[in-house]
Amino acid sequence: QVQLVESGGGLVQPGGSLKLSCAASRSIVNIDLMRWYRQAPGKERELVAGITSNSATNYANSVKGRFTVSRDNAKNTVYLQMNSLKPEDTAVYYCNAVYLPNENYWGQGTQVTVSS
Repeated sequence: QVQLVESGGGLVQPGGSLKLSCAASRSIVNIDLMRWYRQAPGKERELVAGITSNSATNYANSVKGRFTVSRDNAKNTVYLQMNSLKPEDTAVYYCNAVYLPNENYWGQGTQVTVSS
């Protein structure tokens, strides 16, 4: 079992940047996949970015070129660097850890609001 705690959310103007962190309660070296999801009001939760244990990454089309996911195994932390933020990026962002094939853990989420 692993506990996940997100941080780094807040209010930012359009075009600004934020860096989210997801701190795990144990080593992330053996976690097969770590992902960032987001959920906006009235919408379904959607996958934003993911990173494997081998640091392969994938991104939703809507954030490609603007967001970067990374991991620091020594700090048991995964990051989401978000640049060129848009109002439509406003959502609660969740960290997800996956032990394949189907063991999932979630953080509590951190609010990101993009507004002038």
